[in-house]
Amino acid sequence: MRKTKSKTKLKPKHLSGGCQCGAVRYRIPRPIQWVHYCHCRMCQKAMGNVFAALAPAPKSAIVWTRGKPKIFRSSSAAERGFCAKCGTPLTFAYVDSKNLNVSIGSLDDPGAVAPDRHVGTEAQLPWLRLADDLPKSGTDVAALKRHFPKFQNHQHPDHDTRAWPPRRRTAP
Repeated sequence: MRKTKSKTKLKPKHLSGGCQCGAVRYRIPRPIQWVHYCHCRMCQKAMGNVFAALAPAPKSAIVWTRGKPKIFRSSSAAERGFCAKCGTPLTFAYVDSKNLNVSIGSLDDPGAVAPDRHVGTEAQLPWLRLADDLPKSGTDVAALKRHFPKFQNHQHPDHDTRAWPPRRRTAP
């Protein structure tokens, strides 16, 4: 009797990924929920693209298997991780969140997860048309300001400046 090989490919228990040069690697457990496209201007600039595609997982469940990302505090509310060696954008997280979002493009198998919603759509580029009917929502700025009453944006504005960062004025 001859054994036949199953054509069914089992999904591994974990997803893995990392940066372009391999200096930073991670592993996260399945399943991933609330995978999303973020169109907000901060994500556009952080990813150097028209949106971010992000997959969240509990911070406590992510295992850094080689190196760790360098962190940029893009605002008083959020941090973004990237490879200090090659610059690959890797993560996004609100500072007080229990979740860390990894960039889908940094996964070894980016096809293993699929976004199920769009967020930050107030900044979605007018010429971008994605052929899906996923739910869409804007950034809840009022909720963000309630949660972070002293919210400060640390990213460079969308125009040239004489110097950056701006000098802080001191009280006389």
